Amino acid sequence: MSFQIFEWPVRRLTALLAATVLSCTAGWAQHEHPPPKAAANAVVAADPATSASKPVLRKPRPQLGIGAAFAPDGSLWLAGLNAQGQLFVQRAGAASLQWGAPRVLDTAGDAISADGENHPKLLFGPDATVLIAYTKPLARPNTGYVRLLRSVDAGQTFAAPVTVHADRQEITHRFEALGFDGQGILHTVWIDKRDLQAAPRVGTKSSYRGAAIYRNTSPDGGATFGPDIKLADHSCECCRIALGRGTDGVLRAMWRHVFEPNVRDHAIAALSPAADAPLVRATFDDWRVDACPHHGPGLAAADNGFHAVWFGIRQEGDAPVAGVRYARLKPDGSPRLDTVRRLPDERAEHADVMANGQHVAVVWRSIDGMSSTLRAWLSSDGGQTFRVQTLGQVNGDNDFPRLVQHGPRMTVVWRNANGVQVHEISF
Repeated sequence: MSFQIFEWPVRRLTALLAATVLSCTAGWAQHEHPPPKAAANAVVAADPATSASKPVLRKPRPQLGIGAAFAPDGSLWLAGLNAQGQLFVQRAGAASLQWGAPRVLDTAGDAISADGENHPKLLFGPDATVLIAYTKPLARPNTGYVRLLRSVDAGQTFAAPVTVHADRQEITHRFEALGFDGQGILHTVWIDKRDLQAAPRVGTKSSYRGAAIYRNTSPDGGATFGPDIKLADHSCECCRIALGRGTDGVLRAMWRHVFEPNVRDHAIAALSPAADAPLVRATFDDWRVDACPHHGPGLAAADNGFHAVWFGIRQEGDAPVAGVRYARLKPDGSPRLDTVRRLPDERAEHADVMANGQHVAVVWRSIDGMSSTLRAWLSSDGGQTFRVQTLGQVNGDNDFPRLVQHGPRMTVVWRNANGVQVHEISF
């Protein structure tokens, strides 16, 4: 079934095919280090009359990134930006899944990032707690603060936004992820560049590889936060962080790491009280690239470990092969190498994964020319075998698909420039 939230004019999709993007590592580097702010929304075109170059304003892409989650009562909630750039929440009833009116929230004038992998997050916690996290961009390119709105009355009202980290430098604090562990402790994890900022430079290049992963905890559901703790040095700069709570109640974080000398594989670590949680290598694609692919992993708890999906390039036979891959991870996060397989779609990108017992769902977006297709890979035997299902298709701009779960129920929420598609997963 599909629902409409806002009606915006459909623009032609400008995203490149995944195979083309893979060959443009220089383009990724430019995305991470864009032109000066005055020219950030301009393209340069030759003027036939003067043979000179002048900036031509380009219509900004709509920010369609959302957070979605089921409330404890089974209603489906959505948080995102409207056409005016305001943060809103919207609720659909558990039985009818009919959306109520969107409600704009007070964010104290914050600008909000809601594009791609850096989008608002929506989380329900104990004691009627509802949390919405987002990145507030700052004046310098690629900088921001992680901000949080908190409700203690099941989302009827929200307190003023607060910054969750102690460090207030005008640097990167972005791509946040947050979750509750089995003890009800709130964990916030984000990409942070304070160590890059402080590192010595060799000529024009920093001696520090990539960024870092920082985190903190809140024992009172987001009312107060502990100190910033470094989880790992040398993460990739612009890939989302995935969180998964194991059967032991401990949250694990998985992110794209920069292993020496410059291998962009994935690492996983437990968010334990200790500040020196061991880092475990979760993928072995051995992808050596001096750029950030803007393509983070997905993680879901399994009966004995985790299910993971990620994007990478690895040698298969005589050729490097790009694609989104799936694997089972052991409880410590190390991979079961016999389970690694590539999704059956060469254009698959930005996959998400969710599991309930033996039921495993992987969803992704596939771009072919001007259309985007939503597909699912479904397993009823714990990830041993899968079948492919096409769920929907749109033209124009669209967000990445988000899987949400309420008990055994799994649902995909997929926003595009005309509205939102909601698809129930059926095994």
